[in-house]
Order: sequence, then C-alpha cells, then structure tokens
Amino acid sequence: MTPDPNRTCTAFCGLKRIASGLLGDVVTAAKAALDRGETGAIAIFDDETSRPIEVDFRGSVEEVRARLTLGAPEAEAPRGPGRPKLGVVAREVTLLPRHWDWLAAQPGGASVALRRLVEAARRDGDGESRVRLSQEAANRFMTAMAGDRPGFEEAGRALFARDRARFHAETELWPEDIRDHARRLAEPALQEG
Repeated sequence: MTPDPNRTCTAFCGLKRIASGLLGDVVTAAKAALDRGETGAIAIFDDETSRPIEVDFRGSVEEVRARLTLGAPEAEAPRGPGRPKLGVVAREVTLLPRHWDWLAAQPGGASVALRRLVEAARRDGDGESRVRLSQEAANRFMTAMAGDRPGFEEAGRALFARDRARFHAETELWPEDIRDHARRLAEPALQEG
C-alpha cells in the first residue's frame, strides 16, 4: 500500500524526533539524516494512527521521494452524461427482511436512509471515537518507541483509564522527544476524561 503523501507524519532517528509534517518533507529530512551518517534507526509514524510508514531510502532524495508516489491512482478519464461520480462505493450489506422493509419506507430509499444513519452515528459517537483513536495511536507509538522504558505498562494503564496526572508522571523520565510525542497523541483521550 502506498502511503498518502498528504498525510502528516513524524520521523525519529533513534530516540530523537528529526521531522514532522507532510510525508515527502519528513522523508527528505530522514534521508538527509541518513546521508549525514546518523546511526540510529529511522522510524516514521503516521500522525493520526501511529502506524509505521515503510520507506526505501536507497538512492538519491529524488529517487526516494519518487518511490513514495508509485502506485498512486491515475487521473480518471472525463465522464460522459449521467450521474456525477461522488466517491460512492457500492458494497454488499446484509440485513434482515424487516430492516429492508423499514429502509424501503424511508424518504429517499435505503441508500439515503443508511447515509443519514451513518452520519448521525458519527456525530453522536464523535467524542468516544476521538478518545478511542487517540488511545490506540498513543498505545501503538508507545509500544514501538517506549516499550522497554520504565513506567511503560503503568503509562498504558493510565492512558486507558484516562488519568492525565498518572500518564504524565509515568512518562516523565522517558526521552524528551518520545515523551512529548506520546503525550501529544494521548491528549485527546486525556482531555475527555
């Protein structure tokens, strides 16, 4: 899977944060660090999910950046008359007959009713969703970068208990860049508590 070049990410060289921003800019900074002879392992994390982003650093900066965009979707051919493409994706939904009956009776039909239900659920569960995503991203990052640090397990417990004071206390002795990034990722979950 090709990473989205419009996503923001953060790169670390060993325990030091070396760049944050758009993927191409971060990769350029990471490549520069490698070219300067940095010996620490380079790790790049998606800022939203903390999933690692794999980058092949062989070759020049231009070659490295060019590989990031390989596999990007081609521009679509102009469409003819008919309904405009709105990014709609058709997928199978399995429901009981009574559910289909209810959907069919809704104004606009099943598709409109389902879209309304999904949007309402997203709106109503937005706070819970933000907390969960924050916890998952912070935990993923902490496991990768601080899993062997003192207080790691207690910091994880504090994160999921949404205990800001305890989370900050348990992460206080971690390397500064690791600590600060973990706290930034955890903040939405700790704010809501």
